[in-house]
Amino acid sequence: MNEAPRPGSSRRRRSLGRGRPSIAVASILLAACLILALSLTSVFGLGRANRGGTGPGGSGVGLASASARDGARPSAGSKSSGTPVAGGQSPVGSHGVASPGVGSPGVASPAGSSRTDPVLVGAGDIATCGGSADEATANLLDGIEGTIFTAGDNAYEDGTEEEFRDCYGPNWGRQLARTRPAAGNHDWQSSDLGGYLGYFGQAVTTDGGSWYAYDLGTWHIIVLDSNCEQVLGCDADSSQGRWLAADLATSTARCTMAIWHHPRWSSGVHGDSQAVAPFWTMLYDAGADVIVNGHDHDYERFAPQDPDGRANATRGIREFVVGTGGIDLRGFPGNAANSEVRSASDHGVIRFGLHDGSYSWTFIAAGTDFSDSGTGNCH
Repeated sequence: MNEAPRPGSSRRRRSLGRGRPSIAVASILLAACLILALSLTSVFGLGRANRGGTGPGGSGVGLASASARDGARPSAGSKSSGTPVAGGQSPVGSHGVASPGVGSPGVASPAGSSRTDPVLVGAGDIATCGGSADEATANLLDGIEGTIFTAGDNAYEDGTEEEFRDCYGPNWGRQLARTRPAAGNHDWQSSDLGGYLGYFGQAVTTDGGSWYAYDLGTWHIIVLDSNCEQVLGCDADSSQGRWLAADLATSTARCTMAIWHHPRWSSGVHGDSQAVAPFWTMLYDAGADVIVNGHDHDYERFAPQDPDGRANATRGIREFVVGTGGIDLRGFPGNAANSEVRSASDHGVIRFGLHDGSYSWTFIAAGTDFSDSGTGNCH
């Protein structure tokens, strides 16, 4: 005889029967969650690798690889932007460096140099009451120690007493006590160079002429006046020419730099100046090393060359045109032989480190990324 079911037994069996599908579903859901978790871990790990993570175990390679694949360029300022050299020549010095900070030499010091070696910094073609670039370059000077030079055309338009006071004085004039100027054609627009001489004083003359020389460390610095008509000639037989010959004969310095306004060689608007060729011949014969000019409103650096414009790495003089002190800049209608670096887009100053037997240079732009740096040895 069949036993009668106990109360509740059938309900338990039905309940157990329904639980078997629930366990299966839970197992499937658990497996799906595990698979999803593993997938997410893999995705996020790959993402960190592609971002070049540098946490524990990270190598940072992902970013470099992506940059190489995408052809990513360096950030702005990592290379200078001067006009490429004609003929495919490689420029001497480190033309491809970032613009240095104010007061920084920008290049490694040559052998025999020290941090206490003299610094000479400046530009030409400077102050005008109608612009602001002269203030920008003056701000650079505020942060650079050393002697300041000018390469002429100090106060536009006419070099008057008022223009020196009102246009040059508020910016570059802040450094008057350490400035060694040269005269330009705009400075001569005032009667007998009166504004220039009245502002800078008689220390910038020798025997009544607007030329002079001084020593800076182991270097001999010569400042000439290339306004040949106003000074009655620039040839060897002129008063200035005879003075230059005597000065070179008595100097015992191994290294010599000369500064004046009109460049012998230039790719700029004004171009070459034949009138100053006698200066070049006398300086070359005496073994001079560097010449700095202005007049053309641009920056240009030349390879060492002789008085005939032939490249000469052994005895040649390196010329810099630095007409970037503040007046409006101009382009380059020509391409002079032996020109290595050019820029007509950047106001700025050039900083020379004058070492014992060598020199370094850095063009420091005001507000742009352009730079030009390098080193050279004295003859």
